[in-house]
Amino acid sequence: MDRAGGEDLEADPGEIAARTVLPPSLRPRLGLIGVLAALVVVVIGVLYSGHSAPGAVDRWIFPPTADSVRAPWRQVALVLDFLGEPAGSAMVIVAGVVGCLMLRLPRSAVLVVAGAGATVGTTTVLKHVVGRTIHGPGNLSYPSGHTAFATALALMAALIATDRLGLGRTAGTSLVLASGLVAGAVMGWAEVGLGAHYPTDALGGWCTALAVIPATAWLVDRAADRLGDRPPRRTADAGRRERP
Repeated sequence: MDRAGGEDLEADPGEIAARTVLPPSLRPRLGLIGVLAALVVVVIGVLYSGHSAPGAVDRWIFPPTADSVRAPWRQVALVLDFLGEPAGSAMVIVAGVVGCLMLRLPRSAVLVVAGAGATVGTTTVLKHVVGRTIHGPGNLSYPSGHTAFATALALMAALIATDRLGLGRTAGTSLVLASGLVAGAVMGWAEVGLGAHYPTDALGGWCTALAVIPATAWLVDRAADRLGDRPPRRTADAGRRERP
């Protein structure tokens, strides 16, 4: 359970349903968005499979190998880049897990670990499948793992906030998408500006997180329910036992 047991007995069914890491009201929309995002990842991957140069879209958006970020913004970009590296990402994940546990959200803590792992794992596999490179044959670039990781964190944080704030379908979906868009755009800017990725790599990373996180959250809910982490339903007898 993500909240104190005493409150669960008095909560209404709609409130209980919202305590999953993927609120039921958001599932249809985020599921559809996830499918569309996965299609975008596949299409871009097919278009740039085996390439080692920017495409027309990349050149139109931003010179991807110019390393054009200058002080003081270069330091900001380097900090963001560090947060996507193994050491930095581990720190962020640990902080997220600790925060969830402090808020008594064990299911959300599992999502942070599983979601980050699934996102990084997916981008790693896709990089080897697509084989797009930048700055030499050893630098696989599509999709951007940094952008995917930052987007995934923002999406998971927004899902948790949607639950805690009790947001409805429209407000919750808007918060999740806006958070993912901002995080993906900021990290994508840093990666492209530092010359580490093409703009379409960043787009692919953003879409990868949009596809992976809702699916992972749904799987976490399913697994938790099967293991018995299901809030007790209010019954007339239970309600009478709780009252003096």
